[in-house]
Amino acid sequence: MLSEFKKFIAKGNVMDLAVAVIIGAAFGAIVKSLTDEVIMPVVGAIFGGADFSNYFILLDTPEGYEGPLDNYLALKEAGAAMIGYGAFITAVVNFVILAFIIFMLVRTANKIMEATKEEETAAAPPQGPSETDLLKEILEELKKRP
Repeated sequence: MLSEFKKFIAKGNVMDLAVAVIIGAAFGAIVKSLTDEVIMPVVGAIFGGADFSNYFILLDTPEGYEGPLDNYLALKEAGAAMIGYGAFITAVVNFVILAFIIFMLVRTANKIMEATKEEETAAAPPQGPSETDLLKEILEELKKRP
């Protein structure tokens, strides 16, 4: 079983997938930082708040909580029941940005692959006549004979 596992791991597809997952995770962190540190502050400023993740609806506070009722992180740590729609919107923006970038990468890769196919097709030597054409020529030659 160990040798079979080694063969499985040594396959190119598995290694390519592992590299893709690692790069994808790193890229996801970059997109999250872009969203959290650049895009969402601008969106928050447009809608009247500097920190968009602080938009939430408080449903219930835990017993004995005496902290501020407008601090999302403090309420979350205390275990308050709330709907954090600002954090959700930030996650949706992260997803849309990541999906768009992946779309652009796949689109570019498809164009490159199509161009490569066209070049291979154009560079391929012209093929000779088909079997049907050869048979027609033989038939014509036979008809010409006395």
